[in-house]
Amino acid sequence: MALNIISNYAANVAHRNLTASDEMATRSLSKLSAGTRVVSARDDAASMAIGARLNATTQALKTATVNVGQANSMLQIADGGMATIDDVLVRMKTLAVQASSGNLSDTERGFLNDEFTELRDEIDRIASSTNFNGIQLLGNGGDVAIEYGDLAAGQGGEDLVPAFGFDGFAITDNNYWATDTDTGGDLTDSQFTVNINYAAGGQVIMTVSSTIDGGGANDRTQSIDVTDYATGGTTEISAGENATLNFDELGLTFTVNTNFSSTVATISGDNSGDSDFGSGTDFGGGGVDVSDTTVTMAADSGQQLATNIEFQVGGGNTANDRLSIDLTAVDSAALGTGGTGQESLSDL
Repeated sequence: MALNIISNYAANVAHRNLTASDEMATRSLSKLSAGTRVVSARDDAASMAIGARLNATTQALKTATVNVGQANSMLQIADGGMATIDDVLVRMKTLAVQASSGNLSDTERGFLNDEFTELRDEIDRIASSTNFNGIQLLGNGGDVAIEYGDLAAGQGGEDLVPAFGFDGFAITDNNYWATDTDTGGDLTDSQFTVNINYAAGGQVIMTVSSTIDGGGANDRTQSIDVTDYATGGTTEISAGENATLNFDELGLTFTVNTNFSSTVATISGDNSGDSDFGSGTDFGGGGVDVSDTTVTMAADSGQQLATNIEFQVGGGNTANDRLSIDLTAVDSAALGTGGTGQESLSDL
């Protein structure tokens, strides 16, 4: 049986040409709808490569524009913080001029100095808290913690416990304690020590001393009279109540309970020094050693101030595509140190 192949050659040619025409029309419509001459590499491979590169550059420049806007916002925040510090400095100068006048007594100068000290601490707070997306702009961001393990038995601060009147501690000036320069925020050589001593005239004085970075120019000592906190005193702490002792120059507060009144009364009743808290070894005549009152700082996880910030303001990877701005700390430890032999603001 014979095999016959029936084919319409003319129809096949027409179909092929129709398919090619349809494809060309489709490509032309895609160019018209896209508004571009080159839609795919088959149209013009070289032009396609050039266009892709130009498009990447355009998108990069758009992102760089966003960077410029955010950089401007960052600098405006820094400028706002600096303006506030400038206002504080003007007020501090006013207080200094006022305190220099001979018509004021030492008591009145003390009031002026109290405000001056608070303003100095406010400058540190502004410098520490001014940041953009966690990036410090005016100074180091302090985040210091107390090593509460020192309060355990056998440790350095084991006597600062509720039984002797101490319920809690708090850091109120992170910036001061963050002046430790140890790499990695290790503050084991920054600590405070508590002493409560009998003084002449029957007074009882509580003294707290700080040691920063193993000892140096940033160490401070502050004392307050706690005589009236004794049992029977005008500010005796009743059972179930608490009082707060504020050592603002050291950036510390102590929460004390009714046992603190008993501790003060014991020290007041023994003028030999054996019951002095922080050094005595025969507290209340009971042979109790109360000489372990030193607590260290655990860590500083605050963000540090960078020396400079680079803003990407171009689409390339050259120096011309970046804008670098140097940063300088404006906290009280840095202000006023520009002149030779000149004291910093924190020393005033």
